[in-house]
Amino acid sequence: MIIDKNSPIPQYYQLQSWLVEQIEQGVFKPEDKIPTEEELGQMTGLARATIRQAIQNLVNEGYLLRRRRLGTFVKNPSLETNRLSIVSVMVHDIRSGYAPEFLRGAADEAGKKNFSTIFCNTDDLFVKADLHANQVIDHGVSGVIFMPTAAPGEKNLLIIEKFLRKNIPVVIADREVHNVDLDFVTTDNFDGAYNLTQHLIKRGHRKIAITLSTLYSSELERLEGYKKALSDYGIGIDSSLIFTHHQRFSEEHYVRFSKIILAERKKFTALFAGNDRIAYILYSAAKDMRIKIPKDLSLVGYDDLTYTISHPINLTTIHQPIYEMGQECMKLLLSRIRGESRQSQRVVLKSYLVERKSVMKLEN
Repeated sequence: MIIDKNSPIPQYYQLQSWLVEQIEQGVFKPEDKIPTEEELGQMTGLARATIRQAIQNLVNEGYLLRRRRLGTFVKNPSLETNRLSIVSVMVHDIRSGYAPEFLRGAADEAGKKNFSTIFCNTDDLFVKADLHANQVIDHGVSGVIFMPTAAPGEKNLLIIEKFLRKNIPVVIADREVHNVDLDFVTTDNFDGAYNLTQHLIKRGHRKIAITLSTLYSSELERLEGYKKALSDYGIGIDSSLIFTHHQRFSEEHYVRFSKIILAERKKFTALFAGNDRIAYILYSAAKDMRIKIPKDLSLVGYDDLTYTISHPINLTTIHQPIYEMGQECMKLLLSRIRGESRQSQRVVLKSYLVERKSVMKLEN
């Protein structure tokens, strides 16, 4: 029942609140025509004057737009001339990993179109992402690039839906969120991991271990690429060489986990780290345990972080086009803000192998 006639709340305000709720929940979407005054009268039993007052209030507040002889429509915020030229980019760690490079790519692209950016650090936590979502909505941002957190998919969906209810366009970066039809930009993690594993195999390694998180779609795709390469080269998949964990990245955790992995080093000759940060923690742990890389153990990473070449070990890794990923995300977002795009797009950028000196060639 839309209207409670026994309530002390004015009936026009009850209808007004109901219409806002329908708009924010996406029942009435931008550019949708709402029911006519006559139809609303049949649904609610209200007088036309009461209905007209509720609708006019929502027109004044910017929710609705009257079009002469056509009806009343839900206003599309992306077409408003007074929306701020500000977009937000939400990443898991603005200080380290690949996020700084990603942010630079996004910001440079935004600057070309005279948009400013608000960077938000979620620490890969849902609670922080939720807090930042509320804040950037209050700032009146025109769009958001969202890098999903380590929380379950349904929680990341709550963040996304919060923006969509406010008609704020969202582009998903790097990590996929299922059951949502939005623009998405990533790199080919499967192909990158396949090529990296193939490189190890061609260097004579057949006992190849891997360690990564099962929380992220990107690292799960790397795991599948690793398995496919082994299979294609007739190497059995040994579950005891797959060291996974199901939590967000933490240096403290991986310092402890590295010692567990390296205690099993006699089982494998090469170790595939799910990303470069993990690889460098493994390298430090190996050094503490007097395991020489690559002499005693070959080690590879993934990402090709900028500090790779200055680290004591020249790490063989996969270069991801992180700067370009930031650019592509922003291009899609600005296109969506301008109302140029309709169908959602999935952009998958190519990565490539960077061979350095952390892999020992084995003689067969």
